[in-house]
Amino acid sequence: MRQLEWSNPPTLADAIAQLGPGHVAKAGGIELMDLLKERLIAPSRLVNLRTVPGLDHLRAPENMREPEGARIGPLVTLARLAEDRGVRAHWRALAEAAEHAATPQIRNMATVGGNLLQRPRCWYFRSEQYPCLRKGGDRCFAHDGENEYHAVFGHRACCAVHPSSLAPALLVLGGTVELTGPRGARVVALGDFFVPAETVREQDTVRQDDEVLTDILLLPPGPGSASAYVKLAQKESYDWPLVEVAVHVERGAGGVCAHASVYLGAVAPIPWRARAAEAALEGRPIDESSARDAGKAALQGAAPLRDNAYKLPLLEVAVRRAVLACTEKAP
Repeated sequence: MRQLEWSNPPTLADAIAQLGPGHVAKAGGIELMDLLKERLIAPSRLVNLRTVPGLDHLRAPENMREPEGARIGPLVTLARLAEDRGVRAHWRALAEAAEHAATPQIRNMATVGGNLLQRPRCWYFRSEQYPCLRKGGDRCFAHDGENEYHAVFGHRACCAVHPSSLAPALLVLGGTVELTGPRGARVVALGDFFVPAETVREQDTVRQDDEVLTDILLLPPGPGSASAYVKLAQKESYDWPLVEVAVHVERGAGGVCAHASVYLGAVAPIPWRARAAEAALEGRPIDESSARDAGKAALQGAAPLRDNAYKLPLLEVAVRRAVLACTEKAP
């Protein structure tokens, strides 16, 4: 590891002023340590955001007299997010996604911002021996290589799956992010935040190098709304997901679904919206029949690689379980 400087800025303005080429922000440090050890980055300075006050705020009222949303700071840990009563009561999918990420030790350190801004976990991307497309190369080695854990959707350019467990949940809940840089703050819908690999190959999000993710905002829960998250993995205790699903529904008179949002994780280079699954739910009661139809519809457009067709039946089951979980009372 090369020698580098460490900075503890006292304010957000000071932190932003220090960011730019060769200078990298540090939050929980979980992803940062991996990137340093794997020689994917070699910064000359680390800018420690933990010394900046106000980035660990969490406002998610449990008892709402009037409809209001949630505000989540980027330095909120996954453990704190999973345990928050307001988040669990009104934005259940997000609490469940945080609860099932990694191990308890990592959840106590890893932050919301770090989870959203992770780089791909593909073994070709992470190995310095492979000049893959996401590192400035001209090919994705997983197309013809070992692709057991790779994408089944949207992999024309890159086969790596999106690594954030929180992203699908935040997307179904209508989340937006605030980015603050030298030019001020801007709010970006999460649907526009993640960048497809065929658009910008060496960048995962629209965040610029001199910007800090300063806030995550969630819409207030609508009437008759419910959400759920389901993860299927080889090791139920802590492993990376083989597939994950987040679902949000709003039910009207007679329990009929007026609106549905379904996002899939661990199956595409960006969180993947399952529009056909949403259409299979809208206008129908949320029950076993509509849940099964949504699971089948979620597979539309899938193009599994040589070694990962097993993900399709897993995905169908996960969608059905997540839809039915929306009818259950949150624990």
